[in-house]
Amino acid sequence: MDPIDAIDDATAAAAFRRLVRHLRHRDDAQNVDLMGLAGFCRNCLSDWIGEAGALEREAARTAIYGMPYAEWKAHHQQEATPEQLRRMEESVAKNARG
Repeated sequence: MDPIDAIDDATAAAAFRRLVRHLRHRDDAQNVDLMGLAGFCRNCLSDWIGEAGALEREAARTAIYGMPYAEWKAHHQQEATPEQLRRMEESVAKNARG
């Protein structure tokens, strides 16, 4: 059994909410950089929460971003550089192998 499965749902949910709030606070951490480093971003989290709870995509994104995605994007998302895109592509390729 994976040790993560031994964590009770209330504890896991509290940790997840803390992660989401941390990402909301760190709006300087661009999704493309998160993807390039860790292979997931806020959009991935919203997709996962949507799949787990049968939420519509926009409702899940609003839950993760704390506002409609289009609003967050307009206020916080910067144009990705070629280097950021290259790192993201390399990282996403690792996801396919995992």
